[in-house]
Amino acid sequence: MTVLGELTPPPEGFRSGFACFVGRPNVGKSTLMNALVGTKVAITSSRPQTTRRAIRGIVHRPDAQLIVVDTPGLHKPRTLLGERLDSLVRSTLTEVDAIGFCVPADQPVGPGDKFIARELDGVKGTPIVAIVTKTDLVPPEKVAEQLMAVGELGDFADIVPCSGRDGFQVGLVGDLLIAHLPEGPPLYPEGDLTDEPEQVLVAELIREAALEGVRDELPHSIAVVVDEMGPREGRDDLVDVYAHLFVERSSQKGIIIGHKGARLKEVGAGARRQIEALLGTKIFLDLRIKVAKDWQRDPKQLRRLGFDD
Repeated sequence: MTVLGELTPPPEGFRSGFACFVGRPNVGKSTLMNALVGTKVAITSSRPQTTRRAIRGIVHRPDAQLIVVDTPGLHKPRTLLGERLDSLVRSTLTEVDAIGFCVPADQPVGPGDKFIARELDGVKGTPIVAIVTKTDLVPPEKVAEQLMAVGELGDFADIVPCSGRDGFQVGLVGDLLIAHLPEGPPLYPEGDLTDEPEQVLVAELIREAALEGVRDELPHSIAVVVDEMGPREGRDDLVDVYAHLFVERSSQKGIIIGHKGARLKEVGAGARRQIEALLGTKIFLDLRIKVAKDWQRDPKQLRRLGFDD
């Protein structure tokens, strides 16, 4: 995933800086970031509130380096975890050079979009690009209607339709964000695609595999911690990964395990494929399920699972 290199002097007029994607949960922010970077650095799911961290993806171009920050979806928090995720988004908004406000083409502009637009109105001095995502899901006339509706939400620097899934105008989204970056040298070496530690990426891939095909209430209750990861002694072609998948109730543990362990085997097989693609080597995955009662509401357990204040 990360290839270390050396920083070389940039050409004249080179731009570099940070842009974040913000929007309701499940509007295609992570898919768009992965498309911009050109590889998978953030997990995606059809379930809302999949993203729980401010994941950075690095876009390298001859004339610019764009660091995209994918944030959790802004929503009305119901748990301590939700409050911390919203706080993370708001702090990120004040630290970037440009903001991409994502609204999906396949859903009417709603109260959540209007709430975020009001929040962004309070972010002074940072250019905002409104991005109508998921254009592959609707006909062109619906995209045109959504562009008009989004334009009424605020005074945006640019408004652009795109699809991270089929690549439609992804490059243009990058162009528009880069245009708002300051001139300056690259901030990361050529070849770096994210600054996320490998163990964090591996934990996220396990969580993504666990999210597939579970009941609606379960995704928010899943957390994954990689306890240990490293090459097996005497082998240079195998990495051992030991991880715990946490849920909040015993009944949820049963859902993850499935009938005679079938569901857990599927999760392990799916996670292994993605992790092997990430690391470029075979892995042995030891995945255990553990109940951490109401962890989303418990400050001590949130810290233990990596969600600090």
